[in-house]
Amino acid sequence: MNSSAASADPPETVPEVTELLDLAVSSLGGSRREGQDRMARAVTEAVESGRHLLVQAGTGTGKSLGYLVPAVRHAVASGERVVVSTATLALQRQVITRDLPLVADAVAPRLPRPPRVALLKGWHNYLCRHKVTGGYPVDGATLFDLPADPGPGEGSSAEQHPSAAGGGSDDGARLADHVRRLHAWAQETTTGDRDDLVPGVPDRAWRQVSVTSLECLNQRCPLIDECFGEQARNTAREADVVVTNHAMLGIAASGNPNVLPEHGVLVVDEAHELVDRITAAATVDLSGGSVEHAARLVRRHGGILTDDLDAAARALAGLLASVPAERYPQGLPAELRTAVEAVRDAARSLLSDLKPEKGAEPDAGLKMAQSATQQLFEVAERMAAQDTGDDVLWCSRPPADAPWGDGVGRLHAAPLAVAGLISTQLLAERTGVLTSATLALGGTFDPVARSLGLAASTGDDGGAWRGMDAGSPFDYRKQGICYVAKHLPAPGREPTTAAQLDEIAGLVEAAGGRTLGLFSSRRAANAAAEAMRERLDVPVLCQGDDQLPTLVQRFAAEPETCLFGTLSLWQGVDVPGDACRLVIIDRVPFPRPDDPVRSARARAVEEAGGNGFMQVAATHAALLLAQGAGRLIRSATDRGVVAVLDPRLVTARYGSFLTRSMPDFWRTTDADLVRSALRRLPSRDAGGSPSLGA
Repeated sequence: MNSSAASADPPETVPEVTELLDLAVSSLGGSRREGQDRMARAVTEAVESGRHLLVQAGTGTGKSLGYLVPAVRHAVASGERVVVSTATLALQRQVITRDLPLVADAVAPRLPRPPRVALLKGWHNYLCRHKVTGGYPVDGATLFDLPADPGPGEGSSAEQHPSAAGGGSDDGARLADHVRRLHAWAQETTTGDRDDLVPGVPDRAWRQVSVTSLECLNQRCPLIDECFGEQARNTAREADVVVTNHAMLGIAASGNPNVLPEHGVLVVDEAHELVDRITAAATVDLSGGSVEHAARLVRRHGGILTDDLDAAARALAGLLASVPAERYPQGLPAELRTAVEAVRDAARSLLSDLKPEKGAEPDAGLKMAQSATQQLFEVAERMAAQDTGDDVLWCSRPPADAPWGDGVGRLHAAPLAVAGLISTQLLAERTGVLTSATLALGGTFDPVARSLGLAASTGDDGGAWRGMDAGSPFDYRKQGICYVAKHLPAPGREPTTAAQLDEIAGLVEAAGGRTLGLFSSRRAANAAAEAMRERLDVPVLCQGDDQLPTLVQRFAAEPETCLFGTLSLWQGVDVPGDACRLVIIDRVPFPRPDDPVRSARARAVEEAGGNGFMQVAATHAALLLAQGAGRLIRSATDRGVVAVLDPRLVTARYGSFLTRSMPDFWRTTDADLVRSALRRLPSRDAGGSPSLGA
């Protein structure tokens, strides 16, 4: 799809990308970096040739400028719009508020015209003026009955919004205070963007001033000319470079390509997360509560009896209260399928009854009822399909104290594979540039390329894609040690063993605290934290003690402090300096054996004649190990140890594949040597500012 940014001037001669990169870097007060320069030239070659590029750029390379400078240059010179997607809200904010404006300002004098940039998010992220002014009915269910996440089709970033934390404990008075503040903010904001509201508000409050894309009245809205979401899309359609997030790519890949403006180049930052984000966007669930919610909206705003849907909700809820939590490789069991079919049929009938009379004025309440019923019908139809080979179906039973659950089971459907969606919907008609600090797993780009639907590597002789490693400015072999505790027993079912706790205590004591502990489960992190608090005279923080950004800030600022946690700490924690001199990884992070999606994917690979363990479980573990080990060296002066308490890293046949995916540290299995090295590290002030960004 060769699409043009609107009103682009005719192409003129523009400087080489290296000259523009120097301008951007010098505006930061820096100087040229070899890896960044190589990356910028490779991205330029890719967008000009139309050949996909997978580029690994290690910490410190400066990869944001490495792709933004050639992206801006190409968009302005060719008139071909570039979309840049990030995985996290933090990185999205960094790109749109700092990196991209800096690049645009620095290179504008050397381009035919100043570049135009825009930010685009999902509909639910923008305040709805019509709802604020009373255009939508107040629905009690919206306050208390909906799940914390916006729901399918929203395009939020597939991560909890920072301001959502703590929302579940707000009482009614506190919630009302938040809503009043939002109404006051609506009178002064020029963007309506939730991220521009500081401090933020909980999800329950935000839902009172926002709508989903399905609930939106679109062109029939009386305030369409003042719509923040529509303004953002109009701006994106006029921009040269548009910044969005992976959740929006997930919506586009799932059959809604119009959520993005036309573009000829797609840059995916933190591309190692793309498959999981696309999977999350295409995953749906169904429960008795979700059926009851739709029925309630139909009765309130459609004025229609919902006897059939009510009966279907009761039948489904009754079954889900007793069926075990398990995967259904052959489709839903007969009794469950019958219950889901009843939901589908009742929803289909109500959709016909909910159609407004021709020429009727827009009714926001009716639109809400239609939206909920349409989603319900589509989910039930998908789950009830006899041919479910493209989906993984399972039942889960969240604990009663889960923030979105009551212990009652719910059904889920996720795509068995998303490689086809990515290759056909996102990459087929445009050039893809996919970058991350961890793309070469086991020393090759092939595993990641395969997950993205790209064919096996053909080298540099003109194949559909090329992989390159831009390198890192760090000397990992001199700055870090990778220690594997070969003498420990292989991890079992228990969260921690006495031998592991002894090993952790010895390492932490040698490091003087200053330890980031990455654990495979919350139970293991809690057990280790409790044990270290009893044994050692150093502060030990544990994920769950406070909000994660607060914990990371304390870890970076307070000498000798340790921070233990799970998956949220494996990626994105950036604490350069003396605060983190030891990273402990308790075990090789294979997916859980009961993970329904990855188990189904491994089985599908095996049935096709491949190695399901290596292509799914080992690849997943390699990616997380690379990310976790990457928390140690964050600057050229950092020194320390990554300690893996799982002997399989050096004893199992797959161990070499995993270690080749990690930074090239000096490796040892000598515990005494490592503890001695940690004790010799000098104390110095922490350098840089901690962040949860990429």
